[in-house]
Formats: sequence, C-alpha cells, structure tokens
Amino acid sequence: MKNSRVLIVTNDVDAGAELEQALLHARDHFFRVERCNTLLAALERLKQGDVDVVLLDLFLPDSSGLATYEVVAKLVPSAPIMTLSTSENEDLAISSVQQGAQAYLLRQNFARSLVPQSVISSLLRKRLEEALFIEKQRSQIALSEIVDGVISADALGNVNFLNATAERMTGWSSEEARGRRFSDVFHIVDRVTGEVTPNPIATVLQEDKPVAVRPQSNLVGRDGVGIPIEDTVTPIHDKYGRIAGAVMVFHDVTVTQAMMKKISHQANHDYLTDLPNRLLLNDRISHSIKIATRRNTQLALLFLDLDNFKLINDSMGHAIGDKLLQSVAKKLVDCVRSSDTVSRQGGDEFVILLAEDKHAEDAAITAEKILIALAAPHYVAGHKLHVTTSIGISVFPVDGDDADTLIKNADTAMYLAKKMGRNNYQFYKSEMNTRAVERQFIEAHLRSALEREEFVLYYQPIVDLKSGAILAAEALIRWAHPDRGLMLPDQFISIAEESGLIVPIGQWVLRHACRQVKAWIDAGLPSISISVNVSALEFRSTGFYENVCAMLHEFQLKPELLELELTETALLRDTDASAQLLRALKLIGIHLAIDDFGTGYSSLSYLKQFSIDSLKIDQSFVQDVGGIDNEGIIVNAVIGMGRSLQQRVVAEGVELQGQLAFLNKHDCEAGQGYYFSPPLAADQFTKLLQTGISQTLLN
Repeated sequence: MKNSRVLIVTNDVDAGAELEQALLHARDHFFRVERCNTLLAALERLKQGDVDVVLLDLFLPDSSGLATYEVVAKLVPSAPIMTLSTSENEDLAISSVQQGAQAYLLRQNFARSLVPQSVISSLLRKRLEEALFIEKQRSQIALSEIVDGVISADALGNVNFLNATAERMTGWSSEEARGRRFSDVFHIVDRVTGEVTPNPIATVLQEDKPVAVRPQSNLVGRDGVGIPIEDTVTPIHDKYGRIAGAVMVFHDVTVTQAMMKKISHQANHDYLTDLPNRLLLNDRISHSIKIATRRNTQLALLFLDLDNFKLINDSMGHAIGDKLLQSVAKKLVDCVRSSDTVSRQGGDEFVILLAEDKHAEDAAITAEKILIALAAPHYVAGHKLHVTTSIGISVFPVDGDDADTLIKNADTAMYLAKKMGRNNYQFYKSEMNTRAVERQFIEAHLRSALEREEFVLYYQPIVDLKSGAILAAEALIRWAHPDRGLMLPDQFISIAEESGLIVPIGQWVLRHACRQVKAWIDAGLPSISISVNVSALEFRSTGFYENVCAMLHEFQLKPELLELELTETALLRDTDASAQLLRALKLIGIHLAIDDFGTGYSSLSYLKQFSIDSLKIDQSFVQDVGGIDNEGIIVNAVIGMGRSLQQRVVAEGVELQGQLAFLNKHDCEAGQGYYFSPPLAADQFTKLLQTGISQTLLN
C-alpha cells in the first residue's frame, strides 16, 4: 500500500501535469505515475496489468461521457477508478460514482495536497469492498453448504436471508422471502394440537436473548407439509451492542425421531419375537394394577414355559428353535385381546397380562385356548414340530399387589403344572411357595453335589423269570445329601433336567456304572451287563457317542455289557437323528432298551427301525395285573410284540407273587422289582451276585 502505480488518462496536458505533481509530492506514500491521452492508449496499457488506480477523464478525443467509464470499468473491474471533471460536468461525475466509480476529482482541485489522500482513500475503500465481498461470499457458501437451515430477520422482524436448506424446507426462495414478515415465511405449529406457536424471532427481538423453539414443533412449508424441527434463535447486535436482528438455525429431526423411536422400541421389546420385554411388561402391569384398583376389578398373569423346548433346540439347532419361538409368539398373540400383553421373558418363557378381567375364570378360558393353539403342529423350515406348554396363573389382588410378586407366583404355579404332567394350567395357591422354596434349594445344592461327590449309585437286579439268574443290574442314582440324607431321583432329577445339570450328572452315572461292573468282573463274579438310564437332553448332547466310547475304552469293558435305556419320547423327537445315533451305538455292540414302554408317544413302526434289544414294560401296567377290571391285556400284548420282534421284554415293578405268576404264564422273559430285590448299594449287590436270587421266590 506504500507503493502504488497510478494511470492518469486525460487529453488536458496541464491537468495531467498538475495531478502528477500533486501525487509525486505526496508524503509517506510513493506513487509511480503514467499518463495516456486517449482511451485506446489507456486500454492497451491496462491490459498489461499492475495498475493500482485509474484517474479517468470522461472526455477524451476518442470517447466521451459515461461510456468512457463503462469501457474502462469493464476491462479492470478490480481497480478503483476516480473520474476527472470540471464544475460544469459535475453531474456526470456524480453519475459515474453511482455506476461504481470510487470517487471524482474536480479540475480546480487538481493541484491541491488533498489529491494524494483522495487516491489513497479510494485504494483503501476498494480493497475493503473486495475483502468484504469475499467474506460475504465465503459466508454465503458456508451457509449454503451446511445441512441446517438458516433464516435471519432485521430488527423489525422482516426476513433478509434464507440459505439453501431453509429455502428447501420452507418452500420460499431467499429473494421471494426478503422483506416479508417472519411469520409469513416461517409457519410453526404444535405437532400434537396443530395450534400455531408464538413467533420465536419476535420473542428474541423483544427479550434480546436466545430462545429455543418449543418441543413437538412442526414447520409447515408452503406445500402444507409439516416437518418436525429443532432449532435455536439468537439475537444479532451491531458494534454498539444494539439489537440489529435475529438469526434462526434449525434442522429436520424426522430421521432423529425415527431413530429414537426405534431405540425406544428396541429397549422395550424382545429382539427375536418383537414382543414386549420384561421392562415394558412390568410397566404395563403396574399401570393395569392402578386401573384395577380404581375400578375394583381383577387382572391375571399367565406364566408359560414350553415343554421340551430345550430338546428341540439342542437337537435341531438354535436357528430352528428361534423360528419355533416366533411361531409360538404369533399364536399367543392370536389367542388374546388387543388390550392384553404377550411378553417374552427370555428363552422359552412367556408372560401374558390379561387386563380388565372381571373373574378368574376368564384366565382359565384363555389358558385353555392357548393349550389348544400351541398343541397344533408348527411348520418351521420344512419341519413339522410339536410343542406344548405348562401355564401358571396368578390373579390380582389375591395373589399379589405388584408386578414382581404376581410374576413370581405365576412362575411358581407353572412349576406345579409341569409336575402335574405338563400341557396344563394351574392357578397359584399360597402353599405353592413351600414347593418353590424347596425347588430353589434343590437346584442350588445340585450345582455343588457333583463337586462334593455326594451322588451314589444303587443297583437293582434284572432277573430271568424262568431260572432266577441275574441278567443285569440297573444303575439307579441317589443323592447322599449332607443334611437331608439319602434322596431318591424323583426329588431332584426333574429339576436337574430343567436346569441342564442332567447332562453332567448322566455322564457321572455312566462312568461310575462302568467302573462298578468292571470291578465285579475283576472280582470273578458272574458276568452281568449294566443298564444305565439316558435322559433326552443327554442323548442329544454334543459328544454323547464319543463319551460312551471313551468310557468303554477307559474301563476295558465289552460293549455288550452296557445297555442304554431311553424313553420313547426322547427317541421320537427327531427320528432320523435318533436312528442314526442308535445305529452307531448298535454297530459297536451296545445294547439298547426302551424304558417305561407304553407311556410315551408310541409309534410301533419305529421299534424295528431303531434296532431295540429290550422293551421295559412300565410298572403301572405290571401293577394292574390280576385286578378285577384289568387282566393284563396290555402286558400280554407287549410280551407278544417283543417275541415277534425278537426283543427281550422286561417287566418293571414286580412286587407280588401273583404278578410273577402272570408273567411266567405269558412267557415274559425277565422281570425287575421289589419282589426280587430293592435297589442295593454296591457292596450289598456284590453279596447278591455271590448268593443269587432265592429260589423260593420263583416257586
């Protein structure tokens, strides 16, 4: 700025000289001066560049008037132009300034010392204008690029700017909106009531402090479409601190609200079935309790646990299990009213809130409906699956006055339904708490029983009914509890199955049974086989076959000395997988038996497919032998079936001589029961092997 090149364009030699002299004698600034006397010459020089300011006479030999200025300004728009004029033509000089010239100099002032200062001022002003223009452009570009909408108004509340986002959201262009009242351009209504909300710009201009638009606000564009927005409005002040307007920054929260709604839904619903989860269920129960209390009505909770779901899930895979749960969830929703809530608690447990029930019997009707619906086949990924459910019911207010208590008591009632044979429902009764506490006690202690070596095996002989010879020993587990003494299987096995502990317990039984029969052989006692019960979960568990083979190898036991007892239900859950596993076991020489035959889902065509060695008639049929109304038809039929299929038939639960006589009469091969011997500890059974069964029992 201390060194500037000036081009003087005039045909007046004296005027040009005066200007040059005035500039060359300027203080604190060095001017390099050049002169041209025609427009053409000036244009040629300006094309070369590096001219900082032009002093232009409007009247030249080859041009006159405003046209002279227009030609030069078009060529060098960035250079400040000062026009030269006489007093007579001052109006024309003023017009040039209005057209864009920085200033004008009158002829009578050319020789004055103010000329350099005027030129310097023009240079400064031009550069400031350019800087301001660039900054303005930068701001407008930035405002146009940001995703938020920006709208500003002056101190009177009239719109003076909208960026591109604001134009799109309001439907107004910046040019159309400029000068209009803010409320005409920016129309905000309450999203819920539809009422017009107060003008935020007017509030800011009046209170001179930032404000935020009310929550639940919608911006209604010119097309009448409402867009949910969030925004802030801030006052604008001049350099003296006086309010000069206000600016609003706002953005569309449609996506944000959808995301928040999705997050809220996910937090309150089960990911697999999309049913309400525990959190939402508890909230709805609490709300329903308030209503029921006010109306003096009842409500009921149904706690459901699917029967044998773990077996399907473990044998067919979690993908099939998940689809089955989705099928169950859909059927449950179809069984209740829209005012009720079906919730998944996790795993295969569901809780249903029946709101607005007037009588407990209403819950029973719904439970019956659910039992029927779930018993129908579920078609999942090409599979036809069957599943039932056990239901516990609690009723407000008699069974509890809060969500946790009602759920706990319905859960307790569900376990009674399991114990009563499954696929049924039971209402909660206060005495069930005793059973619930007992179950919790047993489950807690079961987890440490294996580590503490609290289990023991007892053995009951399987006897040849003709000769009385001991053919095999069935290994029966007992729990030697440190406080309760010897506990029988019916006190803890079902709980072990439900908790998944049955698999490691079954492995323990197999190991100790194999070890014991090997000890008898090593002691020189009569060679008998050992019969071990295998639960459905253990049969389906990963590595079951490998574990059996490992036990035989560890104790150097011949496979034909091991018999595995399985129930019909366990085998028929997945017949293809069962047949494949049984063939593998049979191939190495292991004997196979169906336990409790006749009590499961019998399908006689599978007996040959499964290559079964023995059928064990359930004791409930054997104990009916000799009764007035039952002459042992079922027992006789099973004996005949076993003979036809070349399978050994073992009658369980033989307790009376009359039962033995019936079995012998119908040529039953083997029997087991208290008539011959109760289950014995290992040392007692060893003595029995030494002495044999008393012949007096067989006569």
